[in-house]
Amino acid sequence: MAASGIAVRGPRSLLRQIREAMAGGGPAQAKLDMVVRTIAISMVAEVCSIYLRRASGDLELFATEGLSRDAVHVTRMKPGEGLVGETMRLGRPLNLSDAASHPAFSYRPETGEDPYHAFLAVPLLRGGRTIGVLVVQNRTERVYDEEEVEDLQIIAMVLAEMVSAGELLGLTELKDVEIAPHKPERLKGTRFAEGLAYGVAVLHEQPVAPEQLLSDDALAEEARLKWAIEALQTQIDEMLEGQHGLVGASYEVLETYRMFAHDRGWNRSLQEAVRSGLTAEAAVERVRSEHRARLGQARDPYLRERLHDLEDLNDRLLRHLSGDVHAVRVLPEDAILIARNLGPADLLEYDRTKLKGILLEEGSAASHAGIVARALDIPCVGRLAGLRDRVSEGDPVVVDAETAEAWLRPRSDVVKALKARMEVRAQRKAEFVRIRDTPAVTKDGDKVTLLMNAGLAVDLDILGETGAEGIGLFRTEFQFMVAEEMPRLEAQTALYEKVLEAADGMPVTFRTLDLGGDKLLPYMELEREDNPALGWRAIRMGLDRPALLRMQIRALIKAARGRELRIMFPLVANVDEFRAARAFVDQEVAWALKRGRPEPARLDVGAMIEAPSLLWHLDALLPMTDFVSVGTNDLMQYLFAADRGNPRVSDRYDPLSPAALRALKTIQQACADTGTPVSVCGEMAGRPLEAFALLALGFDRLSMPPAGIGPVKQMVLSCDREAARRNVEALLKTSAGSLRGEIETLARKLYVAI
Repeated sequence: MAASGIAVRGPRSLLRQIREAMAGGGPAQAKLDMVVRTIAISMVAEVCSIYLRRASGDLELFATEGLSRDAVHVTRMKPGEGLVGETMRLGRPLNLSDAASHPAFSYRPETGEDPYHAFLAVPLLRGGRTIGVLVVQNRTERVYDEEEVEDLQIIAMVLAEMVSAGELLGLTELKDVEIAPHKPERLKGTRFAEGLAYGVAVLHEQPVAPEQLLSDDALAEEARLKWAIEALQTQIDEMLEGQHGLVGASYEVLETYRMFAHDRGWNRSLQEAVRSGLTAEAAVERVRSEHRARLGQARDPYLRERLHDLEDLNDRLLRHLSGDVHAVRVLPEDAILIARNLGPADLLEYDRTKLKGILLEEGSAASHAGIVARALDIPCVGRLAGLRDRVSEGDPVVVDAETAEAWLRPRSDVVKALKARMEVRAQRKAEFVRIRDTPAVTKDGDKVTLLMNAGLAVDLDILGETGAEGIGLFRTEFQFMVAEEMPRLEAQTALYEKVLEAADGMPVTFRTLDLGGDKLLPYMELEREDNPALGWRAIRMGLDRPALLRMQIRALIKAARGRELRIMFPLVANVDEFRAARAFVDQEVAWALKRGRPEPARLDVGAMIEAPSLLWHLDALLPMTDFVSVGTNDLMQYLFAADRGNPRVSDRYDPLSPAALRALKTIQQACADTGTPVSVCGEMAGRPLEAFALLALGFDRLSMPPAGIGPVKQMVLSCDREAARRNVEALLKTSAGSLRGEIETLARKLYVAI
């Protein structure tokens, strides 16, 4: 059989014919029949059929030219059933010379398709979802050539947009067609920040939808596309040069953007789509759909990550085409932010009075987004597989961070139950406000110091509202992560002065830069590491780049100006590292005194205990320190050799296990024996049950996210510490994998508020 006419002329004339058919009057079914007839004639095909996806998930024959008309709205098949169902399942074209010989072939006698051998089906893709399948068939055995496949894909993309916009079918015909997800769904994920929320979905970096699909002037569209690509390339090049730093993005992500933005294949695909008769925006959507079909089902996480990079790149290109590059999103009331992932500064760009919850497809509780969400007291659930394909802008959404679940388009009974729980939480918060200024003293008279973790300017605004007695951990790296370039001495000094002034005499412990690992800077090029959490990070980076560490220490000393100063070094793994870091402090104090500058009224220097190796160096380390702080997040990760960002293992080991609690007891006892002040500043400190166990082990200084202070103080006020100590010490002798159940039972037996 000769090459089809459309392969010679390109799809532009066919698209024009389809548009003319749609402009005419008449019933919706008649229009759809005209469309399949037009496609069949233009492609020299003896059959052309359109199948659309019903709400049940089944594909239904909606129109055909060449098959039996009696089969229309009768023939149905499930995903994976028959060649049409297989095309929907795969999400990519199926091109066969002999349809009946394919293992997925399913004979449907009512269609009368017996004599047709050649078969080409392409999915109707919209928003990454298959909403239907477009099929052409011929009697002669042949394989449709590459141009024919590409042309039919363009037609399918245009038809998908027309169906979704209601141009092909009216509301009556579309009643049960699944254009977008609409059924209630419940997704299970991982809790990043506690709380409950109900609101409407807002897509972070929402894609710009093309308003016009077909073009009358291909040359003009090609010129627009070329200009937009060049503008995008320039923007990304400038980001990498540090002139317009991308907040929260790593250098490697930007390098990937640049690689794709300059990729000739990507550029060529876009240009060819425009030359076929599409607008520049529609061309971007067509190429996006091709990438989704090719990479969306990949098992390799690297390939899936590349798809996300391409998605972001396409969104940026669409924004250049629309002139919406720097638009600021205006949130509706009760907004629930939906994103693949977020950088540490992304949340700060939204109106926090309207942002009620966050749902993420990726991330981890220790990710930047999780840390910021906890600091802002915004409920957040992450690791929600397939989230972005299951939710649409404006969908009602429930964030249940207590059970680590997301409810999309929830039923009324789910919403009712959630609102009742939200009311209970509101009452508890009112109780926390009532006890805010009450000293945290146990029932048997032991004073417990509750401190706040911070790292953002917004944290300082709520310090007085929390009832915290100071800042037990100030993460200095956040200033570096949200900056467009390396903060200079003056900028660092200004921030540290602001923190000390906000504390108004309360103690503040500044942790020096904890960079590396998952905390990368857009303006600092670092080598890729196979195990970044175990690699060149934290104090290791500071000791190897002494100018960076010394500049920060100098800024801290300058900011103190006669006030008390506490400096803490992260991820110290041996005594030599602490000794070297402390020497830098001594040198900077001497440098300030030599120039007649005021020294701190008191200077305490401490270490974070995160590396298990320190448990066997405490006798040598503690006499050298003024205090230590236990970072339970990393300590537990390294103790169990379990990546806390990996959902397969992060919940496998419990910090309330005998092994973990014995390690903590070892630290507490060594500090008690040497008179070294010790605090706990990991996630354990901010959870009432875990904090109850810490009190029983002898810890009496806990630093936590702001939202944890109220619940933990309520626990402290209800706790008989001596009774807790006796019972928990007895439990430590067991070999159970976890003592969580036993400790919770004990707390309830002692009437402790957990």
